[in-house]
Amino acid sequence: MIDSGQRSHATDITTSATTDFSTFRNAVSTSFVPLEVTSDNAEEFRGRLRCRDVDGLHISDVIATPHVVERTPDLISRADRHYYKISVQLSGTGLLVQDNREALLRPGDLAIYDTHRPYSLVFGEDFRTLVIMFGKNLIDIPSEMISQLTAVRMPGTDGIGSMITPFLARLVDNLEELDGSTGTRIAHSTLDLVTTLYARELDLEHTATHPHHALMRKIRSYIDANLAAPDLGPARIAAAHYISTRHLHGVFKEHGATVAGWIRQRRLHRCKRELCDPVHAGRSIAAIAARWGFSDAAHFSRVFKAEFGQSPSEARLRASAP
Repeated sequence: MIDSGQRSHATDITTSATTDFSTFRNAVSTSFVPLEVTSDNAEEFRGRLRCRDVDGLHISDVIATPHVVERTPDLISRADRHYYKISVQLSGTGLLVQDNREALLRPGDLAIYDTHRPYSLVFGEDFRTLVIMFGKNLIDIPSEMISQLTAVRMPGTDGIGSMITPFLARLVDNLEELDGSTGTRIAHSTLDLVTTLYARELDLEHTATHPHHALMRKIRSYIDANLAAPDLGPARIAAAHYISTRHLHGVFKEHGATVAGWIRQRRLHRCKRELCDPVHAGRSIAAIAARWGFSDAAHFSRVFKAEFGQSPSEARLRASAP
């Protein structure tokens, strides 16, 4: 099981292939988050689980006969980390239930769900699915907005889903290729695509009825476009959006964040991307940090380690490892 944002390189592929249901059940809970797994025909059960961790993403290929997976309130109460999971149905069908919604997933469909709230997955036939698990802080969409789309079927045959789903589906066939800086870039691309898909869906469904959400998206886009500006702060952001700084702080508070904290987190993620990108291998850590507003090297190292669980030099070293 991964720690959100704690791993910056691809670990070896973990494979659990078994006809023993108890072994498979334990492997599922160890690989993801603690789960209850049951089967009406445990004696005839067959299953395989292949997993790889890449820069904060836990990517799994699951093939199995019918069973049920449940994330219960009791299991959630013991958790100290908050993840999202995306399932891409590759064969067979799966029923995802969360937040009083049901999504029947057929091959090519995908859906997102939250490990911090109860859910169940019901597989009534032999199936194969791709599961991508990642920390909630890795996706640039407020959690209260994502909660509006949990257990909502996204077809892989229409619109933007028809472009994104094939890319995601190919991950399971190429886990061996997710090494070093290649794996890091693909992990970043995966998160960008997922964010694009759900941001698009939220724009279509909720912009008109949630004006504060629309304002927040504009503010966050402005921040991302101006992260390198030394004077980026509440006064400049508020002025650019014709609101008071008090209103600005209020909007962020509604989303459980602060202006300064959000800017710092986005700058740290930009730093991490450049540290792990071979294109910037010739630039010093200090130069990358300064480019994104961290002029004090010691302070940068402390906040970077607090965010990612490793020092900047460790992140760079692990990303370049074969």
